[in-house]
Amino acid sequence: MALLPGPRTAAEDAPPDDAPAISLRGAALSYGDREVWRDVELDVRPGEFLAVLGPNGSGKTSFVRALLGRHPLSAGTLSVLGRAPRAAGRDIGYVPQQSSLSTQTMVRARDLVRFGIDGHRFGLPRRSAAVRRRVDEILDAVGASAYADVPLGLLSGGERQRVRIGQALATDPRVLLCDEPLLSLDLHHQRAVTALVDARRRSHGTAVVFVTHEINPVLDLVDRVLYLARGGHRVGTPDEVLTSESLSELYGSRVDVLRVQGRVVVVGAPDGPATPAHHDTVEGARP
Repeated sequence: MALLPGPRTAAEDAPPDDAPAISLRGAALSYGDREVWRDVELDVRPGEFLAVLGPNGSGKTSFVRALLGRHPLSAGTLSVLGRAPRAAGRDIGYVPQQSSLSTQTMVRARDLVRFGIDGHRFGLPRRSAAVRRRVDEILDAVGASAYADVPLGLLSGGERQRVRIGQALATDPRVLLCDEPLLSLDLHHQRAVTALVDARRRSHGTAVVFVTHEINPVLDLVDRVLYLARGGHRVGTPDEVLTSESLSELYGSRVDVLRVQGRVVVVGAPDGPATPAHHDTVEGARP
């Protein structure tokens, strides 16, 4: 199952192969007087899979918003592919959190993918044969061809996530941001979605930032973890960060990390990553 690249122009200059896809230095983000996180020093390399973990209100979704250029840092610097986040534009693919859809929604799976190709343009979308072929290629690559013409409101959560990944990959991004893409999915669909993301980063060297409340579905894929908590943050491999000592120090209270049959279970952390689904909020509002 190949995730095919779209056309690029000479004007779309790629950074050097050894340059980080994402770079933060002394980065901090605040909402009014409330500082969500600070002093983040992080480079994410091309092809790296970074999992972002933490309890409610720790700023995971806010981290993604900063990478998208939707919320400015309150301190420090952030670059994506050597540019300001908003300037990275079509080089960033984004898979948002699941949202409920009415069964009356008439937008089809292929329409959503097409929006990923030409949704940034003013005027009517292009309907050329080349665009139709590109849409079909993407739908096939993410395993969604069978329901290409089905309205999104009639698809299951797992089917919709496949289509959203297709939309995010439509411009052949160098960075893929996934904000809680596994919420409300059963184990089968969790595996399917994570396999798609992993296939993309391995075949194209795409840097992946994967926000999740549950580490176990992606544990075998993760290169490093950014764990955000109100007491600070930790960056490192899963074996370095997901330990009793590391998380106890981070939270300032006893936290036990257990490994049972290849799964990580966190006990004692307030709303930690082993807890079921949540929504990342700041002072009652989605960041």
